[in-house]
Amino acid sequence: MMNNITIYTTPSCIWCKRAKNYFNENSIAYEEKDVSVDRIAANAMIEKSGQRGVPVIDIDGNIIVGFDKVNIDKLLGL
Repeated sequence: MMNNITIYTTPSCIWCKRAKNYFNENSIAYEEKDVSVDRIAANAMIEKSGQRGVPVIDIDGNIIVGFDKVNIDKLLGL
């Protein structure tokens, strides 16, 4: 099953790097949006999550704030 995953990040965010590494290590495709340069993505992230902090991970419309591996695994069926 293919999931639609978007990660809202900034270049300096260590938890964003950990989330991306986790997806890469598990061969899980995702789209990255750098909210430090993409105002439209930043606004979308805030609208979806109510948060200004990153990472915000959108898995098929389910919003996870931070790198919450347990919830990510649950949503992906891992």
